[in-house]
Amino acid sequence: QVQLVESGGGLVQPGGSLTLSCTASGRTVTSYALVAWFRQPQGKEREFVGTLRRGLNTKYYADSVKGRFTISKDNAKNTVFLQMNDLKPEDTAVYYCAVRNNDLILSALRDGRHYDYWGQGTQVTVSS
Repeated sequence: QVQLVESGGGLVQPGGSLTLSCTASGRTVTSYALVAWFRQPQGKEREFVGTLRRGLNTKYYADSVKGRFTISKDNAKNTVFLQMNDLKPEDTAVYYCAVRNNDLILSALRDGRHYDYWGQGTQVTVSS
């Protein structure tokens, strides 16, 4: 079985920065066709944050985080990161790492229903 583990969540003040990490057991997380980040604010639906597309070496971000969040990877450490800068209270949510074995067309990569494995989530709280 594949296990995804997120870490790095916590409490941060508005305008601050935080980096989340995602690693996988069973195989290297960086080998998946798609590695994505989703988030779910309390009482709201899950929403797409961004994804790393291995085959085309491209990244896609939700408009709400574009320019502030960055997805990166470290193959040697078997880790995918979500660097979050200029955090806002609206960023408060449980953040999830998700992976998919095969690629998706652009119109589908924002849909969490297509992803194969999910982590347990890590809480990010942005508050003064």
